[in-house]
Amino acid sequence: MKEAAYLLSGRNTIIHKQRKVDLLVVNSRQDPVLLVVHNGIEIYTGKVPENKLEAKRMDVAKVDISSPENFGDYRSLLFVQTLNNKEYKVDYSKKGSDYFITVHQESTF
Repeated sequence: MKEAAYLLSGRNTIIHKQRKVDLLVVNSRQDPVLLVVHNGIEIYTGKVPENKLEAKRMDVAKVDISSPENFGDYRSLLFVQTLNNKEYKVDYSKKGSDYFITVHQESTF
């Protein structure tokens, strides 16, 4: 069995686990899609894959956080931990502002 590219922790935290696979985080149709790479997060403007096979070909894992296999409903606040030990806070109520994606915690170990 292949190891997943991410873990879900608690009620609203995603932990990125694999450097070779980036994450595309989808929350709802009106919210921006996020690209999580090994050292940060940015807003994704490319084509979002329709299924897992298409995502695999793009070397990404699509994470629809409102799907039943993940958190199950819309999240207005999300935390994402990247491989460089930074945890980012994504506040969807502040999309379009400088406070949409901020560093929440930074670990140096």
